[in-house]
Amino acid sequence: MDLQKSSSSKFNSLFTVLAIVAAIVVCNLVFWTVFKSHVHVTDKGNYEINEPGDVMGTMFLGGVIVPFLMSFAVIVLIFSVERAIAITKAYGSGSLVSFIRNMKVSLSGNNIDDAITHAAKQRGSVGNVCYEVLNRYKAIINDGGLSKDHKLELLKKETEEATALELPMMEKNLTILATMASVSTLVGLLGTVIGMIKAFGALAAHGSPDPSALAMGISEALINTALGIGTSAVAIVAYNFFTSKIDELTYSIDEVALSIQHSMQASAK
Repeated sequence: MDLQKSSSSKFNSLFTVLAIVAAIVVCNLVFWTVFKSHVHVTDKGNYEINEPGDVMGTMFLGGVIVPFLMSFAVIVLIFSVERAIAITKAYGSGSLVSFIRNMKVSLSGNNIDDAITHAAKQRGSVGNVCYEVLNRYKAIINDGGLSKDHKLELLKKETEEATALELPMMEKNLTILATMASVSTLVGLLGTVIGMIKAFGALAAHGSPDPSALAMGISEALINTALGIGTSAVAIVAYNFFTSKIDELTYSIDEVALSIQHSMQASAK
């Protein structure tokens, strides 16, 4: 079990690195090839959109910060999908509400084997924790060398250890979403500042507004702002959604663990 979790952890770490690098490389390639083909260079050396209202051309005018903001958006999408799949698996193969209800029925009747069967069928993070705890329960319940309090202490320790093994798998990569929520806004702000510097630089250089240079600077500022805020908003919503789901899972684990402890209190000698 530990070897399997270690291998899974290494694979997830490799996937995380490759996904981030791939997103940055692909977005930069698309930006400097596909998006660039939607603009042309004017006689004054500035870029201009081939056709008015062209979205890709407008985004290209946003400058060198845009492909990185695009990669941030892709990273948020990738890890939102990855966390959705992982947390769905953590819920197990059946209804979590039905599983908890069946576990409580089995434990109230002191039918530990039936409870272990339910946990094995449920799988997922809640099922795995319950399975480990119930097997520990079965091993110590009839041990005459242990006091009732000692048995309860061992059971609580087993619950904490089993939960500690599952929780990192549920929370993995959430830090990436949280980081993207902050970094996207800051990088978007950086692009905005650079765009405004160019816009005012155009005014200072010519003494009178150069419409092309001024428009390019303002476009860069607005595109970066929009991408940064939009990506940040999606990342925050995704992070809060997955956090609430993890809280629901940990609450379910605590609920079943409490039922197991009550069963031991009633049965232990």
